[in-house]
Amino acid sequence: MPELPEVQTVVNNLNSLELIGRRIVNARVYWPKTIAGMAPATFKKKMKGRRIGDISRRGKYIVISLSRDLSLLIHLRMTGRLHWAAADKRRNPHEHVVLIFGKNRALRFQDTRKFGRFYLTANPQEILGKLGLEPLSDQFTLTRFQGMLQARKRMIKPLLLDQAFIAGLGNIYVDEALWKAGIHPLRVSSSLSKKEVAALQTAIPIVLQKGLRNLGTTLGSGAGNFYSVAGRKGRNADDLFVFRRTGEGCPRCRKPIQRIIVGQRSTHICSHCQQI
Repeated sequence: MPELPEVQTVVNNLNSLELIGRRIVNARVYWPKTIAGMAPATFKKKMKGRRIGDISRRGKYIVISLSRDLSLLIHLRMTGRLHWAAADKRRNPHEHVVLIFGKNRALRFQDTRKFGRFYLTANPQEILGKLGLEPLSDQFTLTRFQGMLQARKRMIKPLLLDQAFIAGLGNIYVDEALWKAGIHPLRVSSSLSKKEVAALQTAIPIVLQKGLRNLGTTLGSGAGNFYSVAGRKGRNADDLFVFRRTGEGCPRCRKPIQRIIVGQRSTHICSHCQQI
């Protein structure tokens, strides 16, 4: 599933296309369930003629403001992809929504697993307001983070994956941050020392920023993997410390990386550097 660096990469790609101010000529929906809480016919009618305002990110949502006080929220989920192509290009069978602009250009949404969702709403805060702290924002301070952790008694990895706690983190970057901070994913959040909290509060932005610099993480070459709007793979897989490195040497101590299950999620650790 695309996480914060991948979603931000897509947002950056969309902004580079200079979509702001462009008018949506038409919309086509080929998989009705992609449109959440609205009939496809209603969605198409409401989208037609709207102009693109700013394009941003909140958590794992792409947030597109539209003219006349509507917002389009896009959640890529596991395999969602956006790409910019000719409107009359032959449709890929996994393309479920196409937004058509002038000059025969279209923003096409492809989703092999069909879990991605489009939310068209006049009140985006109904959805976005449920999300937690942004880990790359100025609000992600050591004092605030420590208070959040101390107030909860949950295993640290599932807590960090909870989008109502911190928005944008997923399996890849949580494993990377916990390894960098030397914290075992089964540790209870309230048990972390001040030194450990400080290490984790430092590690989370570092691994996210590295993912952003590398334009996201693409694991494998299948159609369901992450690709940018231009169809490029992210480069961050080559720079991962532990995620999907089972059996390889830990970058710090050279002990083999292990794969365990935490909260029903595949998890990668160095049991020497991350002791419980």
